[in-house]
This record gives sequence, C-alpha cells and structure tokens, in this order.
Amino acid sequence: MADYQTVRTGTGVHSAAIDAGLRAHMNKVYSTMSVGLLVTALAAWAISGLATTTDPSLAAAQIGNGTYLTSLGATLYLSPLRWLVMFAPLGMIFAFSSIMARAAASTVQLFFYIFATLIGLSISSIFLIYTDYSIVQTFLITAVAFAGLSMWGYTTKKDISGWGAFLIMGVIGLLVAMIVNIFLQSPAIMYAVSILGVLIFAGLTAYDTQKIKTSYLAHAHHGDQDWLDKSATHGALKLYLDFLNMFMFLLHIMGNRG
Repeated sequence: MADYQTVRTGTGVHSAAIDAGLRAHMNKVYSTMSVGLLVTALAAWAISGLATTTDPSLAAAQIGNGTYLTSLGATLYLSPLRWLVMFAPLGMIFAFSSIMARAAASTVQLFFYIFATLIGLSISSIFLIYTDYSIVQTFLITAVAFAGLSMWGYTTKKDISGWGAFLIMGVIGLLVAMIVNIFLQSPAIMYAVSILGVLIFAGLTAYDTQKIKTSYLAHAHHGDQDWLDKSATHGALKLYLDFLNMFMFLLHIMGNRG
C-alpha cells in the first residue's frame, strides 16, 4: 500500500508540474504574441504619420482633400519599393524555420519582433484608408473573437487536428483568389474572400492553440528549455498571423473609409 501511495503521489506531482509548465508556456506564447502585435501597431501608426502631411510645401503627392504624401510616403506606397515592403515579411516567414533550427531562443524572439516591425511597415497604409475609429473598433472585435476561439481550442476535449489540412488548403485558395483579383479588381470577389478569410483564420486560431498545447505536452518531459523557448516564439508567430489576418479581413468588411 505504501508503495502504491508513493507511486500515486509521484504521478500526481509529475502531472501537476506538467500542468504548471503548460500554463507558463501558454502565458509566454500569448505575451510574446501580444508584444508582437503592439510592435506592429506602433510601427504602422508611426510610419503612417511620417508618410503623410497637411503641409503642401512638403508634399510629394496628394491623396485627399488637404492630405498629402511626403517623399517617404510616395516611396513606400507609390514606387516599386512597395512590392519589397509587401513581400519582405513573407520571405521572413519562410526563413523562420531555418532560424528556429540554428539560432538561440533569444535570437529567434528578436527575429519575430523584427518581423512584426516589418508587418507594421507593410500595413501602415490602413491609417490612410480607414478611419482611426473603425481600425480600433475592428481591433477590439478581433481581440474578443480571438480570445474566445483560442480559449475553446485550449480547453476543448475534441481532437481538431484533422482541421489542419482543410484550413491550409483554404489559405492557399485565398491566396490564389487574391492574386487573381489583383488583375480583376472585383469588389464582390474581395468581399467574398474577406468573409472566407475570417472563417478560415478563426478555425486556424482554435487549431493552432490546440496544436501548441499538444506539442508542449509531447515534448515537456525532455526538459529541453531552449527548445521550449523557441517553441513558445513559434507558437506566438502562428497565433500572431491568425490574429492579424482575421483583423485585416474584418477591417475590409467592417472598416469605414476616411
């Protein structure tokens, strides 16, 4: 009986340690993601402020009644450099796996924050297109939806790992439709893409949250802290992209143009 009690107590202690470790891991994922979103928001706001002016003497191009682009704004939004600004973050996503494998955890986290800054640069034009109020409103709606979806993905007993293939196929379909619409310029297609985009990234939010949890539980007993730290940043990147894409698609649907 004593041996049984010892085994049972030892198992309980181990389980409690895993649970505590999982909570700490998820807190790190969410905090890293939140800092990334803050970096993106500040970068986008700051760049949009530097890119516009109301002083005609500083204007490089006019974009509205009494609003002008500065030379920086014209370079970012009108010159061929805009394509580099648009696709540089995509290149960093492809490089992330290599950085994960070779670099220290602190370097991986720094890489993520640099990526978040570049995203802010690439989406800074939303402050030129939409009102500040609608941007904040859409952000808050996205935050509430994201929190609910992520909480469900974390707590549900249902295995949703089978969603992954369908959701990735959906993302590929969205990319194809968006590229085609660059040439068609159809508002109806873009509106449909935005609705599907919200649904797909809502599903990915729950799916990625559960995958982060199960990945931690599968590797926690190895005790490789460096891997766990890198994994937290990788999880933060996934949830960051889910949140950001859901926000951008919702903004296209709900945003009021300035």
